[in-house]
Amino acid sequence: MDTFRVESVQIKAAFDKAFDYIAAPENLPKWTHAFKSVCDGKAVMATPAGSVEVGLRINSSKDQGTIDWRMMFQDGSEAVACSRLVEQLRETCVYSFVLFAPPVPLAQLEGVLDDQVEILQEELKSLRQILERN
Repeated sequence: MDTFRVESVQIKAAFDKAFDYIAAPENLPKWTHAFKSVCDGKAVMATPAGSVEVGLRINSSKDQGTIDWRMMFQDGSEAVACSRLVEQLRETCVYSFVLFAPPVPLAQLEGVLDDQVEILQEELKSLRQILERN
């Protein structure tokens, strides 16, 4: 059973523009389904059971092209999402995202990661559209 997936998208935008947009936490609700709001190290996330507030920490390095998020849930569990933006050609980047299985018991994982991959693929398309439009 897979415990992670890597998805990527090519974006026709300058590296600096794309990186600055992706790394800005306030932009997460604009291109993701899970984040409903982000403010001051906290985020409201939509889950199948309803909305939940989580702690949110972003670790990014423009020099390395990395943007990672750590979400701390109220029950003490944590989830991480790791990504990297690489300049491919002038004004074109490749954005890759490592999606890990959620922090739930193994018995509940069946099909969850596949469902999340489908959502992530839609989110990456949305991100590409936003960055290529501006």
